[in-house]
Amino acid sequence: MMQEEKDRLGRLQKIRESGVDPYPTKGNRTMNIQAFLDQFETLQNASTSVTLVGRLRLLRPHGGLTFGQIQDESDLIQIAFKKDHLADTYETIQATIDIGDFLEVRGIPFTTKKGERSIDVAEFRILTKTLLPLPEKWHGVSDVETRFRKRYLDLIMNEEVRKTMRTRSNIISSIRSLLDERGFLEVETPTLQPVYGGGFARPFVTHHNALDADFYLRISDEMYLKRLLVGGFEKVYEITKVFRNEGIDRDHNPEFTMFEAQVAYENYEYGMDLFEEIFEHAAVRATGSTTVQHGDFTVSLARPWKRMRLIEAVEEVGGIPTATWSDFDVAMRVMGEKLPRAKRGELKRITSKGELLALAFEELVEEKLIQPTIIYDYPVEVSPLAKKCASNPQFVERFEAFALGSEIGNNYSELNDPVDLEKRFLEEKDREKAGFDEAHQTDYGYLEAIKHGMPPACGLGIGIDRMVMLLTGSGNIKEVILFPTLRPERE
Repeated sequence: MMQEEKDRLGRLQKIRESGVDPYPTKGNRTMNIQAFLDQFETLQNASTSVTLVGRLRLLRPHGGLTFGQIQDESDLIQIAFKKDHLADTYETIQATIDIGDFLEVRGIPFTTKKGERSIDVAEFRILTKTLLPLPEKWHGVSDVETRFRKRYLDLIMNEEVRKTMRTRSNIISSIRSLLDERGFLEVETPTLQPVYGGGFARPFVTHHNALDADFYLRISDEMYLKRLLVGGFEKVYEITKVFRNEGIDRDHNPEFTMFEAQVAYENYEYGMDLFEEIFEHAAVRATGSTTVQHGDFTVSLARPWKRMRLIEAVEEVGGIPTATWSDFDVAMRVMGEKLPRAKRGELKRITSKGELLALAFEELVEEKLIQPTIIYDYPVEVSPLAKKCASNPQFVERFEAFALGSEIGNNYSELNDPVDLEKRFLEEKDREKAGFDEAHQTDYGYLEAIKHGMPPACGLGIGIDRMVMLLTGSGNIKEVILFPTLRPERE
């Protein structure tokens, strides 16, 4: 036990011996600090007594006067303990109170000679006695590991972190308000699924003891939302946690938040428009602007965004002519020359031109898409749940959105032909046998559902965490998740 904790335990014991409860059941306040500051002049002119609560962030004694600061969620205010006004209780300040304690103070507003809005404390009491100190004020919490592992300290010390998390909440609220106005129904679907699907990812597996069966934490909720279209709902969405048993980096966390929607009687062109509108609406609602600064880049989220077919993007940005993809052997040779040596091993598992084209986009184009861009018409081989393009069945009506070199959403016209879907599921099995361990699973329950008839539909998917990164200028996904996944701390 550190000395500071021993000292605080001693002060805690003294408080209890004096008959005072250092952990009362509630605090009493007449307003929060922000409201107090907003009404300060009126309250001061009327000499109105107010009661505020908050965490003590500063304590600075000057003989018969001690200045402090308390902070609640809304703001911070200076408080003044004056010996002349507190009589005997003034002597208890140094003996009982520590920075970090939660206090309740009652007093009259006044302005110091330096113009600082303050409270002349007439009464105070401890609401929570703390046993460990806060990080040193001027340096705060700067160690990255400590910031994410002890997020509560990060929130106390870093205003920017609190601001980011409030913005995150506002972004999610903006999505809900926009879709609710459009007549969408918010729903809840299973987190534990007997068959995982709706994406290419490794799942987390868990065992249900009562049923004696393995289940998977969902990698997506898409397959259940589409069952709701079969059931007669036409506009549904869910904002929920999904789980993918994969690596951790600046763009990936195994547990993340996904927005998914399904809209009956629409296709991916409707989805492109709605996708752009969701981002523009969220930017304005959450930040007041459609532009965000990311280092040297000023990103504009105002509609319309640039749109490119995937094969055209590979030619324009990646430098591989469209004609290359007419011959598999030629395309394989070109990719062998284009890819960095460390990536060439991925070519061994590829068996089709479509997979090769998708790899070319991922390796040669994606990271170069800085401004928000919609890439559409993906190869059928990498899009088992999307409807084929009427003009060219080698491609599907699928689009993904990118910004700052990262994907921010995957969307498509939903495949509702059960015969075609069953064929695609079989092809995914072949890909799995070829070594693609993230191949889509065959969901016979879903296949049976759409045999009863699913209307034409557009599906939308947005990674909320990456959306928040984009709108807040954050460079790492851990910065926008309150409690990111970390390696368990060793004893």
